[in-house]
Amino acid sequence: MTEIKALLFDKDGTLFDFSATWEAWAAGFLTRLSAGSDARATALGHLIGFDFRTRKFSPDSIVIAGTPAEVVQILAPQVPELSPHALLDLLNEEAELAPQLEAVPLRPLLTLLREKGLALGMATNDAEAPAQAHLAEAGITDMFDFIAGFDSGHGAKPGPGQLLAFASKIGVEPGHIAMIGDSTHDMVAGRAAGMVCVAVLTGLATNRDLEGHADVVLRDIGGLPDWLDSR
Repeated sequence: MTEIKALLFDKDGTLFDFSATWEAWAAGFLTRLSAGSDARATALGHLIGFDFRTRKFSPDSIVIAGTPAEVVQILAPQVPELSPHALLDLLNEEAELAPQLEAVPLRPLLTLLREKGLALGMATNDAEAPAQAHLAEAGITDMFDFIAGFDSGHGAKPGPGQLLAFASKIGVEPGHIAMIGDSTHDMVAGRAAGMVCVAVLTGLATNRDLEGHADVVLRDIGGLPDWLDSR
């Protein structure tokens, strides 16, 4: 069985619980964008797959696996008072303020993984600045050898650019790296890069959604040490 030498993590739904973070973000962002009008917030939320009344995302929401730029592209025609650039800035400002609930206690887990000699990276379809802020807030930035957002110059998932950039940065062949994520975008990117694909259930996708795309499905990233030891 192939030796795993490095782990590349998605951020939202993998390192951090998706719902706790992004439901709060969406409510705050849409409230700010609509100047407090619940009717407008509801209409804008519908466009990005978010029910403003129940504070829940639909499983096919663009926010789940898309990039901030894609969210802006959908919303911009309905927000003519803001340029797309200003809208993206507003989105990222609110993203940096979004509360982060760790999927499991992160620093102890990441410390254990590093003690096993593994290189660690993070690749997200979020922008890099909010991603850096979220890692800093959790006190784990120093745990990663590589951090990339959709705007870091490597493209976005499901393309393999971020993943291959991580492999190049640490000097490890992709086949010896596990891509860990909560969405089919993560798994498709992992396959395209030639990596082992590990899915977790701390996002909105179900086991049924993920099992056909992943080599293994774990409840959360806390299962990684046992999985690695079993290989």
